[in-house]
Amino acid sequence: MNPNELRQAYLDFFASKGHVIVPSAPLVIKDDPTLMFTNAGMNPFKDVFIGAKPVVHARIADSQKCLRVSGKHNDLEEVGIDTYHHTLFEMLGNWSFGDYFKQEAIDWAWEFLTQVCQLEKDRLYVTVFGGDQGDGLAADDEAKGMWLKHIAADRILYGSKKDNFWEMGDTGPCGPCSEIHVDLRGAAERAAVDGATLVNNDDPQVIEIWNLVFMQFERKANGSLVTLPAQHVDTGMGFERLARAVVGASSNYDTEVFKPYLRRLEALSGLTYGVEERIDIAMRVASDHIRAVAFAVADGQLPASNGAGYVIRRILRRAIRYGYSTLGFREPFMAELVPVMVANMGSAFPELPARADFIQQVIREEEVAFLRTLESGLKRLDAALAESDVLTGERAFELYDTFGFPLDLTSLICREQGKSVDENGFAAAMDAQKTRSRQASAQKVGDWTLVHEGASDVFVGYDHLESRAQLLRYRSVETAKGLVVQACFSPTPFYPEGGGQVGDQGWVSFGGEQVAVRTTTKETGMILHHLESAPATWTAEVTLTVDGARRSASAQNHSATHLLHHALRSVLGTHVEQRGSLVSPETLRFDFSHFQKVTAEELDRIEDHVAEAIRANQPLVERRAVPIAEAKTLGAMALFGEKYGDSVRVIQFGPSIELCGGTHVAATGMLAPFVLVSESSVASGVRRMEALSGASAEAYLKGIRRQWNEVVDEAKNSNPVSVLQDLRAQLADAKKKLEAAQRAQAADAQGDLLGSAVQHAGLRWVSAQLPIGSAAAKDLVFGLTKDNPDLVILVAIEEDGKAQAHLGAGETAVAKVHSGNWVRELGSHIQGGGGGQAFYASAGGKNPAGIPNLLTAFTEKWQKLA
Repeated sequence: MNPNELRQAYLDFFASKGHVIVPSAPLVIKDDPTLMFTNAGMNPFKDVFIGAKPVVHARIADSQKCLRVSGKHNDLEEVGIDTYHHTLFEMLGNWSFGDYFKQEAIDWAWEFLTQVCQLEKDRLYVTVFGGDQGDGLAADDEAKGMWLKHIAADRILYGSKKDNFWEMGDTGPCGPCSEIHVDLRGAAERAAVDGATLVNNDDPQVIEIWNLVFMQFERKANGSLVTLPAQHVDTGMGFERLARAVVGASSNYDTEVFKPYLRRLEALSGLTYGVEERIDIAMRVASDHIRAVAFAVADGQLPASNGAGYVIRRILRRAIRYGYSTLGFREPFMAELVPVMVANMGSAFPELPARADFIQQVIREEEVAFLRTLESGLKRLDAALAESDVLTGERAFELYDTFGFPLDLTSLICREQGKSVDENGFAAAMDAQKTRSRQASAQKVGDWTLVHEGASDVFVGYDHLESRAQLLRYRSVETAKGLVVQACFSPTPFYPEGGGQVGDQGWVSFGGEQVAVRTTTKETGMILHHLESAPATWTAEVTLTVDGARRSASAQNHSATHLLHHALRSVLGTHVEQRGSLVSPETLRFDFSHFQKVTAEELDRIEDHVAEAIRANQPLVERRAVPIAEAKTLGAMALFGEKYGDSVRVIQFGPSIELCGGTHVAATGMLAPFVLVSESSVASGVRRMEALSGASAEAYLKGIRRQWNEVVDEAKNSNPVSVLQDLRAQLADAKKKLEAAQRAQAADAQGDLLGSAVQHAGLRWVSAQLPIGSAAAKDLVFGLTKDNPDLVILVAIEEDGKAQAHLGAGETAVAKVHSGNWVRELGSHIQGGGGGQAFYASAGGKNPAGIPNLLTAFTEKWQKLA
């Protein structure tokens, strides 16, 4: 079976067992603050497992896109080095929500592997939970007994809690698991060493392919376990590993899952896979990473400088760097792998062919930018190596963090030049960054205190800003910023943050006590109200009141966002798609796909388009609980990367029709006025517009009018632009005259400086503070050192309230003095820093008062030379 046939065989098999086949959820997670990406097949069903959402289908099967590169599952640095770790992988899963349990899961797993996939039974081993004294849990002999009808007892192994007890996190559903491993070694190796001894021992040929998790318990915040009211099954099988096992390959990359990418890389590079290990690693890295990046972009996550976008950028840059340093690519090559991915995976994942051009364009632009960064990084490294024989750990980490240079590449370049790297210092810098990251995101979540049973996501805020409600549950969460109190009520008029719109604020009345709601969010199917503090008494009945003014302003900006989206598509073209948004009471921000700057004329047309819709006072047409298929026939725009249910809410203003769960105005006339404030680039192929509507736009326009009047008054001219142009011309002329005067002054000072130079250690030394500019100081240093090979000169100046030091060494003097190293040390006296080459370097600092100390330190330094 080829990979597509194998995936389909799995889905067909479980469909025959009564499972509903569902499509993969997006790779990018938008409604769970604990995760950036889907990193396990169960993530999309987390709400069901914890009881936050009802069971719609008791049996489900799918092939879920997963990404593991950060946090607990950090495999990135292993990818490509070994042959079985991946960033992006498909998790084949079958699920039971309170339906079947261990027996069926075990029987069907065995049937699929041995009958459908026809794996040899004597290559398979299984593990079961061996118990844990700390949790008071006995070995899972029940599962072992069920396995015995399929496999010999010596092939059933007990595993530790680490390997055979699955937990969602520090708290939540958990339970024992049973793993299936396959031995892919040759006959001679299998005869020599029993495969049972290699299970879960990191042998690259004896690998886990399927994990059957039996969710029986819930882990509480105090570490105790309680039995779940309903038992669930959560299984996950790595598609790439299964494909390898089916064909008996020695590596995941020796299957048709990855071979098409390797063949394309061979064609592009002129190199051959399988001849040299370093080339093989580079090709494996690129073949793996393109899948992760392309799926992320397809699901709405673009490369960026922070958050989830930084993870994607880091993956892509790792591949580019390998292609640059090992495969010899100097032009974009990762983008050339996108058509390969579409051809091989597009039938199973339709988002790939639907957005192939956009994916390819984003990746190509990222490559062009990073290839320039790589060149800069190499120059930075060369400069650092010119200063010392040992590259500091801090500098090595800067190259890693800023320029994408991993330690092994930096070490290789250093070795080639006879230099070394402080690897311990690098490790310390890396650990410090990880510690900062952990501390920034660390939180201790308390157990829920349950008051009433009930659904925690009943929202009535479309129709009401106030409601009586029941208190369902509450808890405390300790974060780096302090204690947060969270509570769930039913029903609630508070809109939870989502769809780009910020969460509502307001108040909760507990009897006679009123507590402020700071914000409202949604997590695992629950609407969470973040309270300013806990009430003195948690009353069962409460009154919830939304801040109406803030809600109204948010609704205005959200409706304006819809009009802006429609205007962008009308003016710029239907290639425009939303890539992100922020809607708050104060402003709106809209990110969209477009590969060039929006012109001034286009901005005017966009603003006019929105203004026309506002003048038309188009009424809100809201349709709730519309079947998704019907919504699409209405022409409603679905945002890619979003996960929609079977029924959706449709918002329409005239020709603008979108799927949206946010709050809106009753008619577009309430949005006047509308003002575009800015347009900029935020990522490759993504532009950002910021705008205002309603009261915030009125305030902005009044502020602009006040500023204009002040400028006109100050200029004493009704056309202040002409006044500014005249002033700039006068300033430029004055600056030229000043620079000419300072250069003349510097030339006059040459004789005095040379006359005061002191002979020491075979060189001449001179230093002074001069009343000249930076350009003149640099020219002076260059001129004197060029004509005087034995001269070392330091010129200090004060310019614009700051200090500068310019240090130069003549052709003979550089044998004893490296200007870059010296000036970096001296810069501390002026509260600054700098660097440069051996023959010239400069430093800048914010403390001109330190110039005398800098000059003294320079003299003391050269006097110590022999």
